[in-house]
Amino acid sequence: MGLIDFVKSAGQKIFGGDDEPKPQNQAKVREYSAEEVRQINERRAAARLVTMVEGLGFEVEGLSIKVAGDVATVSGKIASQQDREKVVLAVGNTAGIGQVDDQLEVETDEPEATYYTVQSGDSLSKIAKQQYGNAMKYPHIFEANKPMLSDPDKIYPGQVLRIPPLAD
Repeated sequence: MGLIDFVKSAGQKIFGGDDEPKPQNQAKVREYSAEEVRQINERRAAARLVTMVEGLGFEVEGLSIKVAGDVATVSGKIASQQDREKVVLAVGNTAGIGQVDDQLEVETDEPEATYYTVQSGDSLSKIAKQQYGNAMKYPHIFEANKPMLSDPDKIYPGQVLRIPPLAD
């Protein structure tokens, strides 16, 4: 699927504030270079993203997430296009991630959804009206973004949502 852009400062904060490595034993203090700290923080961020994806219940065979700066590369094999898009959104809608390089392999071909970045003043019904021409189709968008969305009224500016095609 390739590189998908997200708002780096928006999203769930799973990385914590102070990720600098701390020595376990004060007697053995080791100085870390800036490059070592960056690499350690990127490995920790990747591990937290894997834990989050697994915690959301997605089954990705051989799930691998690598973080380099604000880019997360996600790979593995997943059953459906819908789950692929949800994994990408879960990773991308995390504070600190600005882009997701989607390298996931899908077992079953399905139509791809489009993505929509929530603006200030948006609601799911307003987005449904824009995207589908019918505000009452908002449950379709809500369902398409579960489990990342737990309430249709809890969306925020900068959040990226899946807008799947309507079934005929």
